[in-house]
Order: sequence, then structure tokens, then C-alpha cells
Amino acid sequence: MKFIPKIGPAVLVTAAFIGPGTVITASMAGANFGFSLLWALVFSVFATIILQEMSARLGVVTQQGLGENIRLACKTPLTKYSSILLVVSAIVVGNAAYQGGNISGASLGLMQLFGEIHLVNSFSIWPLMIGIIAFIILASGSYRIIESSLIVLVGLMSIAFLASFILIEMNWSEFFSGLLIPSLPTGATLTVIALIGTTVVPYNLFLHSASASKKWRNVEQLDDARKDLYIAIPLGGLISIAIVSTAASAFFSKNIQISSAADIAPALTPIFGDLSTVFIAIGLFAAGISSAVTAPLAAAFALSGLLNLNKQLDAWPFKTIWLIILVLGVVISSSGYKPMMVIWFAQVANGILLPLIALFLLWMMNSRVLGKYRNNNRQNLLGIVVLAVTLLLSARSLMSAFGFL
Repeated sequence: MKFIPKIGPAVLVTAAFIGPGTVITASMAGANFGFSLLWALVFSVFATIILQEMSARLGVVTQQGLGENIRLACKTPLTKYSSILLVVSAIVVGNAAYQGGNISGASLGLMQLFGEIHLVNSFSIWPLMIGIIAFIILASGSYRIIESSLIVLVGLMSIAFLASFILIEMNWSEFFSGLLIPSLPTGATLTVIALIGTTVVPYNLFLHSASASKKWRNVEQLDDARKDLYIAIPLGGLISIAIVSTAASAFFSKNIQISSAADIAPALTPIFGDLSTVFIAIGLFAAGISSAVTAPLAAAFALSGLLNLNKQLDAWPFKTIWLIILVLGVVISSSGYKPMMVIWFAQVANGILLPLIALFLLWMMNSRVLGKYRNNNRQNLLGIVVLAVTLLLSARSLMSAFGFL
């Protein structure tokens, strides 16, 4: 029982990457390509473990987040300001888009449960409500309250999505083939990038290093930080695999297209009956709220470290940053764009930004400040493989977008 209270920071990572983007992206992957892209999630889980272990180790050993370490490692004005500009741009743009997707997804969940409610001029009440709930959790200024809230929400997500995986009739041969044999069907590149972008989330590297430094106060607790990681991340991966597999079984073989989150529930009615809407709605709501809390939190940790601001949860500079990201998310979610498009864009943007942030992390993990806890050759090799794969996928995506492929 002594192990249970030590669970914590990695659950924030899981809560962050199992957002509405995961639900929608994984459902679309299963509906459009069956089980054939499950391997991308297996890669994503291993890549997440590799990078988040580095991030947690950096936080525990240095007792500082990735943002602070980047700022301190840049000795000349040119490297310092160019690095800060790059990372701040990536964090603000990426997190604002991601937050818009989080709030849109959570709103879809409430919409399925309670219907659409408008305030004025067709302005939906749900994005504002989600923003207020996230604000209340973040405004507590208590790491313990935030952590406990996210553990509950991850539990709700697990029940909602793993239940569908257990109860649906599965083609196990195709399941294991897709899981173990990589393939890239025509038109699947952006989906693969989105699956990676929804799992290996760039801002989680800042979130985990900062939260690990708060939870684990000395290097002797590094093993505890790793145990935490090895439980929470695979659980998140299992949820993602469950969503893809459920969608593949329910949609792909029947050629059913998904154009909105509302399309998911009716197709599951033969399995769950009227409870299908409730399962999906609860999953979307829990996924959206949990990620709507972690995205602004991660942005605040990252920018506070980079800009040398007070990073205490109850400090006004810290609160101002997460409030800006939260407001931007509510505005984007309420802007009139289709929620599916907002969520999809956020996942692809994350996949493209990932190589940049991963490169900064690898640089930090070879810094002298880590002493004997620096990356060894095996850890560097694994990090470089993850970086190379994400770079190739991002390059292919950009070339396709500009008509070069």
C-alpha cells in the first residue's frame, strides 16, 4: 500500500494526452483504416515512455522544469532569445489550438447528455461552462487538488472506453496484425501523425519535468518517478488502442464514416443499447476536462521557466499564463469552427511541433548539470530514433500540404 500514494505526475501526462483529440483521432483512424494503424499507437507509447522518462529525470535531478533548464543552458543572448522565441511560439500556438480542441470535445460530451443550450446569438453555453470548471480546478492553486481531480477523470475515461473494448466483437487476427506489423495505407500519413501527436504531446515534456520536481524532492526517489511512469503511460496507451479497436470493429467493416463525435454513439447502440450515448459522452467530457486543465498548466510551467517568472501555482504570473491559454481555448471553441476540425488541427500541429521540443529535451539530457544522471548511449540512441521518426513524418506532412507529394 505504500506504493499507492506515490502515483501522481505521470497521471497528469496521461490525463493530458487522453483528450478529445485522442477520442476523435483514434475513432477516425479505426473507422477509416481499421486495425492497420494500431502499430502507430504502440510506437507512440514507447516514444512517450522514452521522452517522459527523460523529462521526469531532468525534473527530479535538477529540481527544475525543462523551461528553466533551457533558459539556464543558453549562455549567449543569441541562443537564449532565439530558443525562448521558438519554444514560446510553439507552446502558445500549440497549446491554444490544443485547448480549443479540449474544450470543444468536452462540450460535445455535455451536448450529447443534455442537448444544445444557447445564451445569445447562437453562442453555446457549454464551452463557457467547461472553461469555468477548468478555471475552478486551476484557481485552487493546490497541486494535490489538481492531481486528485485528474486521477478521478482518468478513472472515468478508463471505465468508459475500456468497457467498449471488452464488450465489442473483435477480429483478433486483424487486431494483432495491426498491432505488430507496421503499414501505411494510402492517405494515412496525416492520421499517423495525428495519432502520434495525440499521444506524444510536446507540452507534456514541460508538464512532467515541472510536476516531477514538485512531487519527488531528491534523486533517491528517481525509481519512484519511473514506476509512476511505467504504470500511467501504458494505461493511456491501452485506452487509445481500445478506442481505435472499437471504432475499427463498429465502423470500418460496415463502411460507416465519422464526421462528428455524435456519429460514434449510434454505431455502438447494438452493443450498449441506449447507454452508448452515455458511455461516449462521459468519456468525451472526462477527456476534455482533464486535458483542459493540463494544457494551461503545462503552458504556465513552460513559460514561467523560460521567462524566469514565479512558478508557484498560486503566483499571479503563473495564473496569468494559464488564464490566457484557457480564455484562448474558450474563444477558439466558441468561434464557429466545427469541433472536429479544431480537434484534428490540434493533433496535427502537435505532431509537427514535437520534433522541436524533443530536440531541446535531448540537448538538456546531455547537459553537465545532470552529472551521472545524463543520458547514456542507449538512451540517446532511443531518443534519436524517436526524433528521427517524428521528423520524417512531419516533413512528409508539410510536403504533402504544399503539394510536393
